[in-house]
Amino acid sequence: MFVDRAKITIKSGKGGNGAVTFRREPYVPEGGPDGGDGGKGGDVIFVADRNLRTLMDFRYKRKYEAENGQDGMKKKRFGKAGQDLIIAVPMGTVVIDEETGHVMKDLTEDGQRFVAAKGGKGGRGNVNFKNSVRQAPNFAEAGGAARERSVILEMKLIADVGLVGFPNVGKSSLLSIATSAQPKIANYHFTTIDPNLGVVNIYDDSFVMADIAGIIEGASEGLGLGFRFLKHIERTKVLIHVVDVSGSEGRNPKEDFDKINKELETYSPKILKKPQLVAANKIDMVDEDSEEYKDFKEYVEAKGYKVFPMSAPLNMGVKEILSAALEELRKIEANPPEEEDSYEYFDFESEDKDPTYRDITVGYDETDDVYTLEGKQLSKIFRSTNFNDMGSLRYLYKYIEGKGAIEKLKEMGLEEGDFIRIEDYDMEYWDE
Repeated sequence: MFVDRAKITIKSGKGGNGAVTFRREPYVPEGGPDGGDGGKGGDVIFVADRNLRTLMDFRYKRKYEAENGQDGMKKKRFGKAGQDLIIAVPMGTVVIDEETGHVMKDLTEDGQRFVAAKGGKGGRGNVNFKNSVRQAPNFAEAGGAARERSVILEMKLIADVGLVGFPNVGKSSLLSIATSAQPKIANYHFTTIDPNLGVVNIYDDSFVMADIAGIIEGASEGLGLGFRFLKHIERTKVLIHVVDVSGSEGRNPKEDFDKINKELETYSPKILKKPQLVAANKIDMVDEDSEEYKDFKEYVEAKGYKVFPMSAPLNMGVKEILSAALEELRKIEANPPEEEDSYEYFDFESEDKDPTYRDITVGYDETDDVYTLEGKQLSKIFRSTNFNDMGSLRYLYKYIEGKGAIEKLKEMGLEEGDFIRIEDYDMEYWDE
């Protein structure tokens, strides 16, 4: 089964907590603090792997977690860093943040890596908080929190040549003749419900060709399986537009040609800028000298496209159109177009760069008659506070006061005896 979309949950590792320890060896006067730092939590990293073809594995496992960092230890020993979690995905996979819908990364090259969730930083041990006034700090810093998010993995095939056209016009037959691929072939609509890939070997050269499953009128608006099919055309360099010139399905070849191109243009105008070769398939069922075929060829060539008569099952004209496709690919390689990045990436790991990271937001909860303080750095310091140690409490209070939060609360009406809430903890305020 070809799976090209999956939703999973990823979670990085939590940073290890700093240690609160003191030297206890005999004959060591005034040993002092020696608590080491915690280890960094593991990252969650996506890596593009050319050996993978689908997102099948993600149908059975939906949650992925990196290893937590180890807590710090005595004698100033650091905790071990958590092991990174490497998640291999096929080339052409787009990583999307489900909550915002923003694209995080487009993995198009083999071995390309992307950190989707950074592990929490290790907390500092109490040895870091010793100073001339605070000789025996009885607190340490908590490790950074793990980061969890739901992501959508969407795969777009990476092929040099894409076969497009209505269902049952002979795309799968052409792919099977030109490559070693073995798609299912039968005389009914939507034989191909998943894209197929194959490698064409010609003139001591090769290229990857994809049979993009049948497109119908209205596909660009989501009819049939339109969006699922059309997205796989975006990465191809050259298109081979297969048209049934025999009209065996009761359709007009010229109308078929126009309808498919209209769907491609509606989905993305950039697609029609790609080189397009037209394979006039099932030519064995009509006469090349017939007025119907001549009319079709003149109509298509007037629009600037080359027409190649072909009968895929009989292997007639196949080499000619494959040679033309190879020539177009060589032209593109000789003069590659400027790459346009169609995605606007968002920095999801910019917490440390965020100027608001250390800000404190003040508020008032009328329901509980309590003043509130919120902030990312505040939460981290709060989790590190030892409420049985006056030095630790003083460190928390000095941080809050230094950010001007106390003055802001007083302006809102804070008085002695009122309560201040940080996370789920309420503290009574008394002016020093």
